[in-house]
Amino acid sequence: MRKLAVVVALVACAGCGSEEARLREALRSGTGLVRLPAGVVELSSELVIPKGARGLRLVGAPSGTLLRASKQFRGRAILRVEPGAFIMLSGFSIDGNRAALEKPAGLPPSDVPFSRFTTSNGILAEGVTGLSISRVHLTNVAGFAILVSGSRDVVIQNIQVDDSGSRNGRGRNNASGGILLEEGAAGFRVLNSRLRNVRGNGVWTHSLYTSPRNREGLIAGNRFENIGRDAIQVGHATGIRVEKNTGARIGYPFAEVDVEGGGIPVALDTSGNVDNSVYAGNRFDEVDGKCIDLDGFHHGNVVDNSCTNRGAAGDYPYGHYGIVFNNSNPDMQSDEVTVARNLIDGAGLGGIFVIGAGNRIVGNRLLHLNLAHNSDGGLLQSGIYLGAGADRPAPARDNVIRDNEISGYKMSRRCIAAAPGVSIAANKVGANRCSDQ
Repeated sequence: MRKLAVVVALVACAGCGSEEARLREALRSGTGLVRLPAGVVELSSELVIPKGARGLRLVGAPSGTLLRASKQFRGRAILRVEPGAFIMLSGFSIDGNRAALEKPAGLPPSDVPFSRFTTSNGILAEGVTGLSISRVHLTNVAGFAILVSGSRDVVIQNIQVDDSGSRNGRGRNNASGGILLEEGAAGFRVLNSRLRNVRGNGVWTHSLYTSPRNREGLIAGNRFENIGRDAIQVGHATGIRVEKNTGARIGYPFAEVDVEGGGIPVALDTSGNVDNSVYAGNRFDEVDGKCIDLDGFHHGNVVDNSCTNRGAAGDYPYGHYGIVFNNSNPDMQSDEVTVARNLIDGAGLGGIFVIGAGNRIVGNRLLHLNLAHNSDGGLLQSGIYLGAGADRPAPARDNVIRDNEISGYKMSRRCIAAAPGVSIAANKVGANRCSDQ
């Protein structure tokens, strides 16, 4: 047979033992089309696409295939893809049997990637060039639904994830359950997928500080519902576009929010060093936390996004600022960011916290601010607050703050404020409309 045209029909493997054994034998070819059998295939250990596989397509049966972890399952993932090229996974379901396999676990040490720490994932791919995952439904996964590490040219689309992720020893989420791309993922796309009831982050890029940044990625058209941590987090990355995603109930359930670990929920979060990136046209409702966190974000654009909360202050126990700048990564400064035409409607505290220089805060609508009626006299109750710094000093200066609509609790008096030692006059501030609401 030609190398790239091998077709393995599992049902024709007479004498090969169980369906699980026949499936493992079929994958050892490392190439061609492997058709999964119809019905349920119960797995007691990892199903592996071996190192060096090239041009392999793993496809579910037309009538449906479910790969289900048994109660005795042990392994890093139900389906694990070792380093290879041009691997396609499509048209099947995975049941991770979370009820039997979940074990309390925290976050890994700072020098250990998640792929070497988190077990009982749904799909784990490492060192793959040219990976496509489409039309896969993952439920009840104890680890990450999909974890892609050190790979490039990755397309994840039309995925559904339900009821996944684990907790730490305090019963809080440990960031797992969603889709994670880590350790220098490059040229990736996560498109048109739906994630519901995920305890940790929905879609997340992450790399160790000593590893290459994730780069040239697109996260677009996805839907998030009932996410316990962040709907989307862009971590340690460059050249990432986050566009036209939607979501509702970010930071739910309340009891699983990782308060002790500082995991306050965010609709669009940032960490590490992130530049030349765009967050645009994303829409979220009912966010119990922050709308947009820009910790490490610089030289990029945040435009035409919205977060709307329709409840009272008591409905958002972790209610926070709408948009927050920060600079915890030592390799960046919070400079040259455009924050334009965003809508924050119903923030627990203030509207936008700004540090750094050369930023443009223009044409935003910041409505129903300070739902908590905080009266600390400064930062927490202000519409736009010009800070002296965050993790590191970075006084707000040479920023343009114009044409913003700011309303909420006592906002006519607390519209734009500055930290001690920071001069409003050192910024270009004007034509902002401030009112009580």
